[in-house]
Amino acid sequence: MQKITPFLWFDGKAEEAMNFYVSIFKNSKVGQVTRYGDAGPGPKGAVMSATFELDGQQFYALNGGPQFTFSPAISFFVNCETQEEVDEMWEKLSQGGGTHQCGWLHDKFGVTWQIVPSVLGKLMHGSDAKKSAAAMRAMLQMDKLDIRRLQEAYDQG
Repeated sequence: MQKITPFLWFDGKAEEAMNFYVSIFKNSKVGQVTRYGDAGPGPKGAVMSATFELDGQQFYALNGGPQFTFSPAISFFVNCETQEEVDEMWEKLSQGGGTHQCGWLHDKFGVTWQIVPSVLGKLMHGSDAKKSAAAMRAMLQMDKLDIRRLQEAYDQG
């Protein structure tokens, strides 16, 4: 197991969420699934916890109950190389959830994701502050990030 592993607390949806995420990300797999036995505290046979891997990143999911919910204060940053990848991740992860400004979305489980083209960092931290500011202004106008529009804003900045 990696040194630091994100631990996700679900209210009865850990297995569904794990299978959903594994279906979206390439090079992903289900790890170990632990089910409640006779001792509970959950219904016998229901998933207590599960491990899974998304593109090399390990995660741990727990069906912990309704006491805690997800918040945008913690999000998962997905670095995308192409607009096609941005579009695919955006479409799949936002299904049943909601979209937000600047490439942020929350999925149907309430987990927040940032779907970001890798070129954005180069545009935002370029050597020309005026062009970088133009890219920033363009980004602030978008929900799903559009590489072509970001690049055009930068070039015209």
